Amino acid sequence: MPYTPSQRQGLWLAAAAAILFSSKAILAKLTYRYGVDAVTFLTLRMLFSFPVFATMAVIETRRAHVRNDRLTWPECGRLIIVGLFGYYMSSFLDFWGLEYLPVGLERLILFLTPTLVMLIGSIFLKRHATKQQWISVFVCYAGMALAFMESWQSKLPNLGRGGALIFGSALSYALYMSLSEDLMKRIGSQRLVPYAMCASTVVCVIQFFILRSPTELLLPWPVYGISILNAIFCTVMPVYMAAIAINRIGAATTAQMSFLGPIALLILSYIILGEPLTVRKISGTLIMIAGITVLTRMRRVEKIVS
Repeated sequence: MPYTPSQRQGLWLAAAAAILFSSKAILAKLTYRYGVDAVTFLTLRMLFSFPVFATMAVIETRRAHVRNDRLTWPECGRLIIVGLFGYYMSSFLDFWGLEYLPVGLERLILFLTPTLVMLIGSIFLKRHATKQQWISVFVCYAGMALAFMESWQSKLPNLGRGGALIFGSALSYALYMSLSEDLMKRIGSQRLVPYAMCASTVVCVIQFFILRSPTELLLPWPVYGISILNAIFCTVMPVYMAAIAINRIGAATTAQMSFLGPIALLILSYIILGEPLTVRKISGTLIMIAGITVLTRMRRVEKIVS
């Protein structure tokens, strides 16, 4: 069955969100050159994006009150949990892992997110998984092993720690995508996203002041410039794009569109950061994309996880 206009728009939004989300790794690496760590980088990202999300939260709350549509306490609790998984924990683990791994390998590990969404749905949410899906999982992890082997043989310092942190980020975001779909259908992406982001910002700021001194926010001006770019183009815009895409085409399909992220990041990391494009890295990426293609062949993508 062909996609509806709304679904096609969802695909385009998911694709753009994947590329913009990927670009934050480039900005993180540029910021780390100034001695900034993951805790500070994440805090700046959330602080600069907070005014937008806080404004949207107020607007959406007023609109909901006009409709007499109030969140129940269980919904509030679930919303906070979803926000912490999707916008705090996944980002923090990702930026932390980037202190140890090149951005090309980071994006390949995050590319496992669609397989994790499928596995969560199959194991914990009792959703049927097809033979095609299991084949795609095997192919994706085979490609990941190929790309990881190159870094292992090059004796990259802290490879295991960085890989574990990035995988934790992928798992956290997969949980967000799996847990947020029903809630998003209930209250809408325009309302869920600012609430979840505001909750995540509060937790992120608390974390900073526990682990760091306020004076550590006094940084060179390029760090603020990069952080503003990160907040606008790699946070606010893709967060809304991905949320709307989930609402239109579902969590699994939105996750599958992330195949554009590794492609874009391989090119950007080569041009901007000078990271090498090796045969193994390219081969591993192509194998993983082939695995995701197996998942996306069916036109009625929603049947994959339901």
